[in-house]
Amino acid sequence: MQTQNLGYPRIGSQRQLKKACEQYWAGKIDQMELNQVALKIKEENWQLQLDAGIDIIPCNDFSFYDQVLDMSLLLGAIPKRYAPVLTEVKNNQEIDLYFAMARGYQRDGLDITAMEMTKWLDTNYHYLVPEFTAKQEFKIFSEKVFDEFNVAKKLLGEKAKPVLVGPVSYLLLGKEKEQEQGFDRIDLIKQLVPVYVEIINRLKQQGAKWIQLDEPYLALDLSAKDKEAFEFAYRSIANRTSGVQILVATYFDALLENTQLAVNLPIAALHIDLVRAPEQLEDILSVIPEQIKLSLGIVDGRNVWKNDYEKSVGLINTAVQKLGIDRVIIAPSCSLLHSPIDLDLETAIDPEIKNWMAFAKQKLNEVTQLKQVFEGNDELFQINKATIQSRNTSQKVHKQTVKNRVAAITTADASRKSAFPIRQQLHTNRFKLPSFPTTTIGSFPQTDDIRQLRAQFKKGELTLAEYEAAIEQATIDCIRWQEEIGLDVLVHGEFERNDMVEYFGEQLDGFLFTKNGWVQSYGSRCVKPPVIYGDISRPKDMTVRWSSFAAAQTDKPMKGMLTGPVTILQWSFVRDDQPRETTTNQIAFAIRDEVLALESAGIGIIQIDEAAIREGLPLRKAKHPQYLDWAVKAFRIAASGVQDQTQIHTHMCYSEFNHIIKHIAAMDADVITIETSRSQMELLEAFANFEYPNEIGPGVYDIHSPRVPSKEEMAALLTKAADLLPVGNLWVNPDCGLKTRKWPETKAALINMVAAAKEAREHIKATQAV
Repeated sequence: MQTQNLGYPRIGSQRQLKKACEQYWAGKIDQMELNQVALKIKEENWQLQLDAGIDIIPCNDFSFYDQVLDMSLLLGAIPKRYAPVLTEVKNNQEIDLYFAMARGYQRDGLDITAMEMTKWLDTNYHYLVPEFTAKQEFKIFSEKVFDEFNVAKKLLGEKAKPVLVGPVSYLLLGKEKEQEQGFDRIDLIKQLVPVYVEIINRLKQQGAKWIQLDEPYLALDLSAKDKEAFEFAYRSIANRTSGVQILVATYFDALLENTQLAVNLPIAALHIDLVRAPEQLEDILSVIPEQIKLSLGIVDGRNVWKNDYEKSVGLINTAVQKLGIDRVIIAPSCSLLHSPIDLDLETAIDPEIKNWMAFAKQKLNEVTQLKQVFEGNDELFQINKATIQSRNTSQKVHKQTVKNRVAAITTADASRKSAFPIRQQLHTNRFKLPSFPTTTIGSFPQTDDIRQLRAQFKKGELTLAEYEAAIEQATIDCIRWQEEIGLDVLVHGEFERNDMVEYFGEQLDGFLFTKNGWVQSYGSRCVKPPVIYGDISRPKDMTVRWSSFAAAQTDKPMKGMLTGPVTILQWSFVRDDQPRETTTNQIAFAIRDEVLALESAGIGIIQIDEAAIREGLPLRKAKHPQYLDWAVKAFRIAASGVQDQTQIHTHMCYSEFNHIIKHIAAMDADVITIETSRSQMELLEAFANFEYPNEIGPGVYDIHSPRVPSKEEMAALLTKAADLLPVGNLWVNPDCGLKTRKWPETKAALINMVAAAKEAREHIKATQAV
């Protein structure tokens, strides 16, 4: 029986890659120094997996920004707008082109937008969306995968396994960028597959024995044409390559009706996710051909809890009895990219709770230990069994008062007192805002000075009074600047907050926090998700002190800023011993208590961010209604205790709303702000077609790129928005929070945004006069 891994975190145990990339972007290090950091991370990752006893070890799972962007560069799928970058940039062409595609390019007289970014299936990881045209051509452009395999082979020998996004999933992850009639990106499969064949044959010539092709779309709903593309792609690859074993990896859900398709592909091995969908094993075992090995994804690659060896060995036994030991491979459920790196680095976690946990490094050991337990190591089995039992019975996990409150939910808990039109009129009278009111999503740049303040306070180098005085001054400066440029609804800047989920989790019972539990969100953006280990409650006010202070500094409306229950759930490592719905409702009541406290303190506009509500959608459409029902209900529980005069906002990131628009409307937020700039207001069509009744703030500039959009660019987007939705319902704002940006670009962009809003108001006045 072999063991394998599908992918390993690439940021480095101390986030070395983040720091190196940001230094490179700032011109502080050159490409050679950047590559040296990357090489050290890769070699450390490979050695860890080798030491853990993993038999088949991934390479090319490393990326400077995103694995899908890597694939676009490898395949030469480079949008035409980046051609000038290759002309202008004399040195380091590939890496600078790569980062331009990811971040945009605004120098050397060029102003090129970044590629669209969206969530990787139902995770909080973001990928760069491939762009396709009807006459798309593919060719090998980048040498990264070949160079990296050569390096890996020196350390790992035949254990090195190159990892690529599979051809069908690569196309389905992308977007058609032309409106040519009848053009469907999946039709490009015939042009794409020959390049995959060339890549595979080159890797085989270099000595690759295994190649992993990630095809997560096999666990999604597929059209007849999609299924034909799978059959064509893998039949073509099998016919034109030999001497190398292809492993197709699926994850995040069951194969279901795609089972027959998957097992009939001419491949050497199939990987399935038995953490998300253990029930699929029996169906697959009943039909899998005898020439295919089965990789069992039984160690959870997306959470932090120790594996239950008793359950996992049961699955291994079932597979071995049917297939024999030589045809079974043990693995994590998916790439460990979604896990923190090393639990050994955590020294402050409650030892009892820490004993229930496992990070990426520990999960490698779990994979090999499961093999040992299967082979008869009873000592490892008994140690694990005792750990699982202690968690199940711990009083640190279970709080009856919290359980009782959730069990007693009523319809009234999830309903505003009056319908939106009544509330809207009250808000108009109370806030007296102009048309196209301007605001931001909440956070302002967290400068090095702010981070240093927080670090000094945590180390005890500053007293609480000194720390809060400094944060107060930063808040006042931020408010004065917003007033100066003419923003209509202000925010306090969130300088006291480390992260939009971590900040709240630190103040809620039932959460714990790591010091080094970083995971990559996108590019150099890393987050440190809280861990929900027990029943959740709010012991005290969380934001009232800072929102009240900020409101007292200005006569303009000040938003109170909160994170919503679904987003806190999605961006945390969640307990796996009860339904996610139950945990979400516990969070919703905690947020509801904070909303009411803000209202009592005089805050009239309260934003409850639900950036991740769409991200939580199950991959299968049949499961959407049930999830959306409880997700919307949780938001309404959090938001519905206030009086009609209080305006509730929410914010959502990177969400394609077409299929869930009625549920978005059912949230009944007074104002929703969304990301629309990279898609050129494309997302608004769903709201227009639905005749969305409430107010909406479509983002007019992309905060994930350092480029500063012009007033004219943003005004043009507002014109598009006004053509689709009632002017009286439109707000003006950036796509998302500004925490990760620098002050110079932030100030320039917001000044242009306010100017664009003023121009839109004048345009509307002129139009109405005519």
